[in-house]
Amino acid sequence: MWPYPKVIAHRGGGTLAPENTIAAMQCGLDYGFHAVEFDVMLSKDGIPVLMHDPVFGRTVSGVGGVVTTLASDLLQMDAGSWFAERFAGECVPSYEEIFRFCQLHGIWMNVEIKPVPGYEEETGRTVARVSKELLAFGGNLPLFSSFSFAALISAKEEAPDIPRGFLIDQIEAGWLKALQELDAVALHTNQKYLSAAMAAEIKAAGYGLLCYTVNTPERATEISSWGVDAFCTDRIDLIPANF
Repeated sequence: MWPYPKVIAHRGGGTLAPENTIAAMQCGLDYGFHAVEFDVMLSKDGIPVLMHDPVFGRTVSGVGGVVTTLASDLLQMDAGSWFAERFAGECVPSYEEIFRFCQLHGIWMNVEIKPVPGYEEETGRTVARVSKELLAFGGNLPLFSSFSFAALISAKEEAPDIPRGFLIDQIEAGWLKALQELDAVALHTNQKYLSAAMAAEIKAAGYGLLCYTVNTPERATEISSWGVDAFCTDRIDLIPANF
């Protein structure tokens, strides 16, 4: 039985707000979503922050990247202007800030550990440690996920009680062995490449199945009929939280 929400607001607010910001989390909440997915990587000084891209240029302006920039500088960077003028000044948030926001508002978190290449173990370990510290004050356990096996192994070693899902773009041979080694609870995969037969195989093996990124009610209905437990969506305006 899948114990988590079924419909998850991708990067907080999907297409309606600048991704991975407090504004995005608030947007998802305003649309009735109490489940979000977001990306976490480390600053130069090892502080986890919300960012999808390792280099600047898309959601924050300038040159350089997350792993070469101190957290004190990252947290002052404008992560909203690229999306719309009304979000100007919406800054890059720390993981702790987002975690506390979600705890305060009863929002379940799918935390994608997204390490800059070469920082896999450190990122997994740090995100897990910070999560443990924040959970000492109570709240629901998040679900970690990552495309990085090494990052998830480190997270498992640091915080074994926080559940894990392994992210795979296209499901290939070895997926079951990876899930077993991670003591994972779920496989997270790209809905574009999923088939009904593959979904049935994953479910028969006893794992949860989460898909990204589902943006039409028709596709959501189809994959749900295959046994998919949950999915992320950018279209929180088209697919309701109680779908």
